[in-house]
Amino acid sequence: MGTQHTSARPLAPSRNGGQNRPTGRGSRARRVGGVVHQNVRHTTRFTVVGNHLAQHAELSLLAIGLGVHIQSLPGGAAVDIKSLAARFPEGAARIAAGLRELEAHGYLRRELNRDDAGKIVTLTISCNHPGRSAADEEAVRRAPARRTEAPRRALPAVPQPAYPSLDLLPTALGVLAGLRREDPRLHLSATETEHLAPGVVAWLERDLTPETVLRVLTTGLPSEPLHRPAALLAHRLADRLPPLPPLGTREAPKHPLQNCDTCDRAFRGPEPGTCGACRT
Repeated sequence: MGTQHTSARPLAPSRNGGQNRPTGRGSRARRVGGVVHQNVRHTTRFTVVGNHLAQHAELSLLAIGLGVHIQSLPGGAAVDIKSLAARFPEGAARIAAGLRELEAHGYLRRELNRDDAGKIVTLTISCNHPGRSAADEEAVRRAPARRTEAPRRALPAVPQPAYPSLDLLPTALGVLAGLRREDPRLHLSATETEHLAPGVVAWLERDLTPETVLRVLTTGLPSEPLHRPAALLAHRLADRLPPLPPLGTREAPKHPLQNCDTCDRAFRGPEPGTCGACRT
């Protein structure tokens, strides 16, 4: 056993209660491999990241790095592929693959919204704990004895359009995107929007204006918190659906405009192809 060097400089006390000090046989045991953390307490410019992301068993190292970077950004920062490719050297293809990994594991969620100019834009939501929302955390805080959540139930069915109305779909998406401006509780995901859109189209083809549909969906909402706003909207779309107008007053649905494959003129039709003049 070697002689102890009494003149050696003593170690500084640990800032974290000795959690990262090497352990082993005896008080002078030292670590000869692996990692030893030298931690300094952050007081500014830091981000709390869960180990479920930093040590994820299925995500690639690129996806983990992207997830940590996105969680560190302020709200409103650009996280599209082009912006991230300009910031990092990995390139657009690898960054796109990393974003898809994060989306598949619930760390990113994308929603379609309509801006003030009427343009449909993508909103990217970064989730620091997939499967848990702020409402879930509040419920757990108020009822600490109940730590498990029931599996998410499927949304109720919505009415389906009586006719193929592709030209009404953008209007229906605009109605759904405007719901949260009327009531912030009516915030819908992309999946919920896709489920509800045919029901809104079914209302619009009954000669109702978008403003009328919006008013029906937002008037008389309960005052208590809405735990499943999409389910409430689906129920209203089905329960309050008005009848179709009489056949004599209902206009035939218009097909979208197509470009003729032969003469390149515009014509209305259910799908691309040739116009009536070229077919004859």
